[in-house]
Amino acid sequence: MADIKGGGGGADTTAEPVYVTGIGTFLAGASNVNEFWQNLYHGKSQIGRLSRYRAEGLPVHLAAEIKDFDHRKHLPDLEDKYAAKYTRDILVTMSAVEQAREDAGLRRDSVDPRRVALISSSSRGPTGWWESALQGDGEAFEDKTALLRSLPGGPSSMAAIYSDIQGLVTTVGNACVGVHQAIGLAMDHLRAGSADIVLVSGHDFPIVRSVARLYLSLGDGVLTSQQDDPATAMKPYSRDRDGFAFGEGSVVLVLERASSAERRGARPYAQLLAGRSHNEADHPTTMDLTGHKTARLFRELTAASGHTPDDIDYVCGHGTATGYNDLAESRALKALYPERAAADLPPISSNKPVYGHCMGVSGAVNVAATSLMLHHQKLAPTLNYHDPDPECDHDHVGLTGREAELNYATSLSFAFGAHTSVVSLGAVS
Repeated sequence: MADIKGGGGGADTTAEPVYVTGIGTFLAGASNVNEFWQNLYHGKSQIGRLSRYRAEGLPVHLAAEIKDFDHRKHLPDLEDKYAAKYTRDILVTMSAVEQAREDAGLRRDSVDPRRVALISSSSRGPTGWWESALQGDGEAFEDKTALLRSLPGGPSSMAAIYSDIQGLVTTVGNACVGVHQAIGLAMDHLRAGSADIVLVSGHDFPIVRSVARLYLSLGDGVLTSQQDDPATAMKPYSRDRDGFAFGEGSVVLVLERASSAERRGARPYAQLLAGRSHNEADHPTTMDLTGHKTARLFRELTAASGHTPDDIDYVCGHGTATGYNDLAESRALKALYPERAAADLPPISSNKPVYGHCMGVSGAVNVAATSLMLHHQKLAPTLNYHDPDPECDHDHVGLTGREAELNYATSLSFAFGAHTSVVSLGAVS
């Protein structure tokens, strides 16, 4: 079986390792894990002109939209009479779960369905359904399936039914840290022996008019106002950044106890080592700009995974291209390494210029991306990093990907409500 590379002392060696053995992705321009990776590593932005709704009167012009999705390619056993009653978020999530199972080699007869769980994250749940309801669409309420379509946990429930997942099924609703927290719950569930396999999913579809209005209410610099050249719209860590474009979709991770993976002959992408979350108990929409609270959380994370901050080879950043977020990340790294020059800090990059900000999916995008970077021993770049912010002057893997020796990597997420969450992963060989 695969071994962890570069493991440090102090880890709980009695705990059975947890591996990422499968990845399913349905995002803009990425309907499988290979497309997901190729777009990331080669810097192919999937942000385009907004077409999901009419945005008259709103300074919103761009989004990373899923185009031409057909569930029948991915859910061959779903009868049309049922599919017609499901919303897009349900069908995409069901498809991503099935794809992740296939990527992991999980046949329905190869595992006990009672030993499989599904823990999901969604920032706002079924925004498309609620948008219709807010606009007075009576059809949104006309049949009993509306009760399910209107639930944040509806996609997970329907995916579990279709995929015969009979263990714990639940949904975390904690904005952008939701998937990281779901991963923490999954690791606890696995290490307690309550399951052999836990699928962790993120699903969010924020490209609706009402959600845009919510974020525009925060003022300039949250949603990008750029109209021309969509691929250059998001510029994390750059001096001229002006906010993000929304993305949408679902990403699913298959997390598996080592004994189960070994029994099935599964191929792990990476080992999940630890996760930590905290609430700053400070400002609800502005993260700690001193960097000290986030640096402390990184120290707790590395200790929990048997490492020290000096072992970190890479940080997958939140990187929203907003003024405060990117500043907070850079200051956190500098606070974590007070004796180091900026050039000597671990590389940190953002994937959001490729897939947009997918909200409650963003942690899954990060962990999937980090798992693949560890697997391929390559760093994916930050696109559009042409004019560095002087306070973000360290290594952001600017513009082009590169090969690297990666043993230990981390993922960072911030969320409204003063939440911060981090996850650590190790390479396997």
